[in-house]
Amino acid sequence: MRLDEWAEAVAREHLAAALPRRWAHVQAVAARATVFAGALPTDADLLLAAAWLHDVGYAPELAATGFHPLDGARHLEEIGAPARLVGLVAHHSAAAAEAGVLGLDVELQEFENEKTLVRDLLWLSDMTTGPTGQPMTFVERMAELRERYPADHYVVRSLEAGMPMRQQAVDRAQGWINRVGALAQV
Repeated sequence: MRLDEWAEAVAREHLAAALPRRWAHVQAVAARATVFAGALPTDADLLLAAAWLHDVGYAPELAATGFHPLDGARHLEEIGAPARLVGLVAHHSAAAAEAGVLGLDVELQEFENEKTLVRDLLWLSDMTTGPTGQPMTFVERMAELRERYPADHYVVRSLEAGMPMRQQAVDRAQGWINRVGALAQV
């Protein structure tokens, strides 16, 4: 079984029944990543696996700390997922900024934050997909997060701190997309 197929099965097991709205988001993120993966010279399966698993830490049975990137990464590490995949899940979409607000930055640093095209494409896929799977621009998605969560929620409190990281990742990914002609504009 390919890595991305395994990842889809793991995500489905933990999210489909328990969190159908989250599952819809994950399916759409994976579909978006599929477009980019087709143009990647290497690591297409890694990108797709990370897209499938980026929110697995929301699963009620995995939510030990309540911080889904960390909870997902720890679970994946426990079940023997490759270290790069674990790191991509741990650090997806500027999770370091959120970890700082929550006081979990030391714990998150257990996992490598690779600064690669694969990471940037994962972030872009997540940050241009709405909570039920609808496509959104990056700007729309950031506004949606501010509207959906209360002002004192850690996601909102960390948005500004993580905005430069998010914007740079989106810009790098979009630059690559433009160069290779992958079909996606954010």
